[in-house]
Amino acid sequence: MHDYLTETKMLDYSNENIKQLIRERKWSDMAEFERLKAIYTFVRDEILFGYNVDDSVPASRVLRDGYGQCNTKGTLFMALLRACDIPCRVHGFTIDKKLQKGAMTGIVYRNAPQNVFHSWVEVYFENRWYELEAFILDMGYLKKLQAKYSECTGAFCGFGVAVKDFKNPVIDFDRNNTYIQSEGINQDFGVYDSPDGLLKEHHQEMSRVKAFLYRNWGRHMMNRNVRKIRGK
Repeated sequence: MHDYLTETKMLDYSNENIKQLIRERKWSDMAEFERLKAIYTFVRDEILFGYNVDDSVPASRVLRDGYGQCNTKGTLFMALLRACDIPCRVHGFTIDKKLQKGAMTGIVYRNAPQNVFHSWVEVYFENRWYELEAFILDMGYLKKLQAKYSECTGAFCGFGVAVKDFKNPVIDFDRNNTYIQSEGINQDFGVYDSPDGLLKEHHQEMSRVKAFLYRNWGRHMMNRNVRKIRGK
């Protein structure tokens, strides 16, 4: 399990802000199950859904930003878990860009890659691995989205969601897997010890020009669309 507890450049849990957060929340004093649930809920609901400058930002930057998406929130989640002695790894994928439609609109959506880089976190607890993905969307955002599309009684795809049951997605951890985008997966890269290792072999494929435009313009448009759903 040593490899699943190791600090890395991206999982920088020795960062003082991360250590302070853990002290303030007293996670290390909790029983393992409650500790895992508390960290999961913190990352899901207190780190808001949004788009950071790059997938490779370290956990401390995600915490400072206060928002993230699948890959970046996953990095923070893993750093907090490892700092609290809970083994974890990352599973890499791509998802169809139609899952992002609504968060991505107009020229941003039209020029986005068809296959969007994606990951979830797998946590080792009570002698088994759990697949945890539903930390990506904060409850505030998801509830507003459900209210906006209240007529939907089955599957839903868009605005960062791809699930079979939009009204009742499996998003709370209670010794179970959780999913919120898994129905959009179209390519599986397998599991890696860390996001650093995953990104050495796989990353978002786009030209330098498109990457520059995403960092400096596209993601801000996407974050604006997410804020509109929240009503903020």
